[in-house]
Amino acid sequence: MKIENFSLWCDFIERDFLEKEFPTMIKDGMVNGATSNPAIFKEAFLSSPAYKEDIKANSGKSAKEVYENLATKDIKKAAKILRGLYDKGDDGFISIEIDPLLCDDVSGSLEEAKMLLAKIDEPNVMIKVPATNAGFEVMQKLFESGVNVNATLIFSPDQAKKCLEAFERGLSRFKGKLKPKGVISVFVSRFDRALNETLAKKGLPINLLGIYNATYIYHLIQEKGIQEVRTLFASTGVKGDDLKKEHYINELLYQNSINTAPINAIEAFEKSNSLIQKEPISKKEIETFLSNLENADIDINSIYEGLLAEGLQAFKKAFKEILNELEKG
Repeated sequence: MKIENFSLWCDFIERDFLEKEFPTMIKDGMVNGATSNPAIFKEAFLSSPAYKEDIKANSGKSAKEVYENLATKDIKKAAKILRGLYDKGDDGFISIEIDPLLCDDVSGSLEEAKMLLAKIDEPNVMIKVPATNAGFEVMQKLFESGVNVNATLIFSPDQAKKCLEAFERGLSRFKGKLKPKGVISVFVSRFDRALNETLAKKGLPINLLGIYNATYIYHLIQEKGIQEVRTLFASTGVKGDDLKKEHYINELLYQNSINTAPINAIEAFEKSNSLIQKEPISKKEIETFLSNLENADIDINSIYEGLLAEGLQAFKKAFKEILNELEKG
């Protein structure tokens, strides 16, 4: 069964993986896109032997320049592997994130995006922009310039609405022929990891909040009806053994959406052979669930704010750690 306009992207990038497993996954139809973030690059650059020679070759450059050269080389390689899918109109996008330390700097973010795009020089690249107040302006500016955008670190419906408004304004000012594509990356599993213990103590069901919240935002995006913009379900990896590795893929198999998942989740999903389209949970059911949280003195808005702050901090920390290690050579 094929779900209309559904895509599975790989939430992983590493040089040896791009050389070996990734092309096979594309050929076998397991995935049709990929994404990266500072935490992924940290793990790759600092742990994989595949980068040792490149790091040596960049000796004398600043740590930031070394990072940019390593990252854009990998993204360009991934973009070339995915180009066939992109040319056929079957996704084929790869995302790279703007320096997370620039999350509150509009002009700095735009300059960084311009630099990254020039270095990679492939049409199927999405620039990842965090959904901060500055980020919404960056999204609009990039979209009106024809740049594909991945709006990331979305936790709340309000963030999603502001992303949609930014994309809409950008499209209204776009003067080219090929309209840019956008995705709104709604983080899922972090809600359950953060709240399960509290919910259990209050006698409320666990492992549902992430899916309910993501589905509510999916409804908002679908209702807005911007043809060039889709929901992307992110942070869909499972920690621990209480859920199947593919749980957050199976539960969010909605048409006109993307799920970006870690390798182990994708492999488990492939083995399960469970591509069965889900009927999205109704907004009414979700609103009832959220009301139950409020009645149990759980402040969902504080949770949204806390998870966004944690997400930004985690990416900044990973980025700083990469630069510190690269500085040592």
